[in-house]
Amino acid sequence: MTETIDRSGTADDDHVLDHLIVRFAGDSGDGMQLTGDRFTSVSASFGNDLSTLPDFPAEIRAPAGTVNGVSAFQVNIADHKITTPGDEPNVLVAMNPAALKADLPRLEPGGTVIVNEDAFVDRNLVKAGYRENPLDDDTLASYRVLKVPMTSLTKEVCGPLGVKPRDAERSKNFFALGLVSFMFTRPVEPTLDWIAEKFGKNEQVEAANKAAFVAGFNFGETTEAVGHRYEVRPAKLPTGEYTSVTGNTALAWGIVAAGQLAKLPITLGSYPITPASDILHELSKHKHFGIRTVQAEDEIAAIGMALGAAFAGHLGVTTTSGPGVALTSETTSLAVSIELPLLLVDIQRGGPSTGLPTKTEASDLNIALYGRHGEAPIPVIAAYTPAQCFHAAIEAIRIALKYRTPVILLSDGYLANGSEPWNLPDVGSLPDISVPFADGPNHVDEDGNDEFWPYLRDETTLARPWAIPGTPGLMHRVGGLEKADGTGNIDYTPDNHEKMVHLRADKIAAIAADIPPTQLNGDADADVLVLGWGSTWAAIDAAVQRSHRVGKSVASAHIMHLNPLPSDLGDIVRRHKRVIVPELNLGQYTQLIRSTFLVDAKALTKVQGMPFKSREIEAAIDEALASIAAESSTSADSEGAPS
Repeated sequence: MTETIDRSGTADDDHVLDHLIVRFAGDSGDGMQLTGDRFTSVSASFGNDLSTLPDFPAEIRAPAGTVNGVSAFQVNIADHKITTPGDEPNVLVAMNPAALKADLPRLEPGGTVIVNEDAFVDRNLVKAGYRENPLDDDTLASYRVLKVPMTSLTKEVCGPLGVKPRDAERSKNFFALGLVSFMFTRPVEPTLDWIAEKFGKNEQVEAANKAAFVAGFNFGETTEAVGHRYEVRPAKLPTGEYTSVTGNTALAWGIVAAGQLAKLPITLGSYPITPASDILHELSKHKHFGIRTVQAEDEIAAIGMALGAAFAGHLGVTTTSGPGVALTSETTSLAVSIELPLLLVDIQRGGPSTGLPTKTEASDLNIALYGRHGEAPIPVIAAYTPAQCFHAAIEAIRIALKYRTPVILLSDGYLANGSEPWNLPDVGSLPDISVPFADGPNHVDEDGNDEFWPYLRDETTLARPWAIPGTPGLMHRVGGLEKADGTGNIDYTPDNHEKMVHLRADKIAAIAADIPPTQLNGDADADVLVLGWGSTWAAIDAAVQRSHRVGKSVASAHIMHLNPLPSDLGDIVRRHKRVIVPELNLGQYTQLIRSTFLVDAKALTKVQGMPFKSREIEAAIDEALASIAAESSTSADSEGAPS
C-alpha cells in the first residue's frame, strides 16, 4: 500500500497517505461505475485532488461472472496536484472471482484486496477460469486480503425492511462503498443525502441502499480485520470554487459558454453515439441559454442541420465519434467551400467501424486532417484534460467564428468519461468571441452602384462576410459548385479554382499567427523532448515530472492546435537530440511531425483501449537517454583512437 506519512495532528488510529488509488471491479450490473463515481464525488467535496478512469466491460455484453464482463472504476485521490488515475491501484475491491482475475495483475505489490467472499462459489469460479478458489490457495499470499461476506450481510440488513433477498443483493455495491468510506475516512453524510435524492421516489430502494451503506461502514468500524483507518487530507489547490467534472460535461458547458460569449443562439444536430451522447444529453438541459438540440436520424442529417443553422446565423454544432466523422465528410467539405463557421466534435473511440465504443483511443487524427474530398483543410483542436475540454470548446468556436470555417475538436473516451476537480473560471475573464454579421453593401461596382460581395475577404483573416438570409440587399448563393472570389458567382474556370483553393488553404495557415507560443515544460536544451497531444498529457506530465526530480535531461510540450501547427514548434523540436511522441494510435501525429519538420521523431504507440501509464513513458525516456549516452561514448572512443 502507499507509504504512510507521519503528519502532525493525525489521530492515533489514523494513518495519513499522500495519495490513494482505489479500483472498484465487478460485473457490469454490479454498479461499479456508480460506486466509483460516488467515492470520487465525496473525495472531491472533501477537497482532494483526483483523477478517474472508468473502465467499461466488453461492448458485446458478456455473460455475468466472466472476465470479459468485468466493469471497473479507478480513482486516484491525493493531497497534492495529480494528473493521472494512477498506474497501479493500492486497493482493489473485487465483487466476484472474475473481477479478481481481471484486475489483480494491475494491483501494486503488497496492495490491499477486498473481496466479496460470498461470490467465490464453484459456479462463479468456473466462469472466471479458476481451477481452485484463490481465497484458499497462495494466489493472494503477497497481498493484504480482507474477505467480507458482502452479499449475505447486505441481505441481512435489508431483510427487516421487507426487501426480497434477490432485490437486496443489488445493494451490495453500497456495502462496499460504506466499507471503503470507513477505511479511508470519507464523510458519510454526502452519500446518504445523495442516496435520498437519487432513489427518493422508491422508498424501499432508498432504505435498502442506505442500510447497506451504513452496514458497510459499521462493519469496518467493528471488525478487527480492517485494522487501521487511512486518511488522504485535502489538497492545497488554488483558491476558488471547484466542482468535479467529466470531459463531456465540461465540453458541453464550454459550448454553452461560447454561445454566450459569441452572443449567438446554438443549434446542435446530433445522432447519439458512444461516447459522445452525453454532450447531447447535457446541452438539452440548457434551452434557457438559447440552445436548440435536435436528435437526428443519422450523422449526415445531424451535420446538415448544424450547417443549415450556421447559414441562418446560429452557432452550428454537431457531436459524434469516429464512425460518424466518416459520414459527415461530404457536408464538412461543403462547409469548407461555402466558408461558414461550424463545430464538429469527435469523441474518439477505439478501432475502425463499430470498433470498441467504450474504450479509449486517439485514432482519428488522420481523418480529421485529411478525411475530405478535394483540398479542404480545416483547423483541428485537441483537448487534453477533462476540465480543459471547457476551454478547448471555446477556442475551437472562436476560430470557427473568426475565420468562417468548420473546426474539428478532438476528445476521446478517456477524457469524456474521466473526471477531475475544476476550478470554475471567472466569467469576466473569458474572451469576447463575437463577430459581426454583414449588414449592408461592401463593394462599389464600375458604375458606382453599391453591391454586396459575399466573398470579399478580411485582409488579416481572409474570412468572408457572414450574411444572414433575408437581410435586405445581401442576397447570395451557397452550394458546392466553385465560386468566384469576391462576387461569389459560380466560376469553375481553372485559374479561379486554383485561386480559391489557395485562398482557403492560406486562410487556415494564417491561424498559426493567432496561436499562443508553445509552452515547454523543462529546459529548452534538454536531450529528450516528449511531444504530445490529446489525453496523453496526463501520463506525459507525470512521467516528465518524476524524471525531473531525479535530474534527467528531459522536457515536454503538449500541442492543442494540430492544424495549423504552432509557428514556433519547428524550432522547438529541432533543438533536442531525441523527440518521443506517445500516441494512442500507430503514430499518426508522429508522421505529421516528421513530414512537416524533417526531424527523426520516434513514436511510442499503444492501441489497447487503455490510456498510457506514466511508467511506460518513463521507460521510453530512459531508453532514449541511454541511446544518447551510448552514442556519446562511441563518439569519444572514436576521437581518442590512434589514426
